[in-house]
Amino acid sequence: MQDYPSSARNPDAKPHRSLLERLTALISPEPENRAELLEILHEAHERNLIDADALSMIEGVFQVSDLSARDIMVPRSQMDTVDISKPIEEWMPMVLETAHSRFPAIDGERDRVAGILLAKDLLRYYAEESFDLRGALRPAVFIPESKRLNVLLRDFRANRNHMAIVVDEYGGVAGLITIEDVLEQIVGDIEDEYDYDEEEDNVLQLKEGPNGPRWRVKALTEIEQFNECLGTHLADGDVDTIGGLVAGHLGRMPRKGEVFELDGLRFEVLRADARQLHVLLVEKLQPAREDEALA
Repeated sequence: MQDYPSSARNPDAKPHRSLLERLTALISPEPENRAELLEILHEAHERNLIDADALSMIEGVFQVSDLSARDIMVPRSQMDTVDISKPIEEWMPMVLETAHSRFPAIDGERDRVAGILLAKDLLRYYAEESFDLRGALRPAVFIPESKRLNVLLRDFRANRNHMAIVVDEYGGVAGLITIEDVLEQIVGDIEDEYDYDEEEDNVLQLKEGPNGPRWRVKALTEIEQFNECLGTHLADGDVDTIGGLVAGHLGRMPRKGEVFELDGLRFEVLRADARQLHVLLVEKLQPAREDEALA
């Protein structure tokens, strides 16, 4: 009688691995956590198995699941809003100058968001004699600062929203975030004809953390501007930008999530990929008290 292999007698049985396959598994085991998986991906990039763009996007997918809305939102002080309690003629020049497609519409103060105004809806203002501005507003979506970006991206896609208002624990407006902001964490900066590289956006002061003031800093910020904004005295002898200074200090390209200290500052890498460092979170270290130093 012909003897059939066990996999033929039992379809659910797992096929036996060859000796070579078992030895390979012992030498190169499967990654057990995300760090090991990223390490394998970086090795694949070094061996030219995947290019830098592919590695960057894979890392971006991981970053999206780690970051929350507070990490990438446009802070309250930087929001471009329209105040519907004022005549349209007063804020129309700002709409034309910024050229955004959407604006949070506030009613007298920033914490009173009445809705979202689409710039294209303002065309009816010129076409209709009885244009109802409040009736033209779209409902605003409010999210907490702690909302994870992967969950937010899923909500954006499911509900076909493009903008959300970020609120703090007390219900006040903390900032805003768009679907473009989230997608840029995966594919890199998405620039259009209305994007400008303005120096005032390079260093943004965030809400004070438990250890004191915090800043979100673009890696391409010049060291001179960084020192001016934070009142520091970082040397700029060999490099021009804060990203170059950080890379030189570490001796390699930083990775997302790394934390280190330099000249009385605490740096955390918020966003980086295989090619470039993008965004840093910076905090000033509090000097140790005299009684603590003597303890």
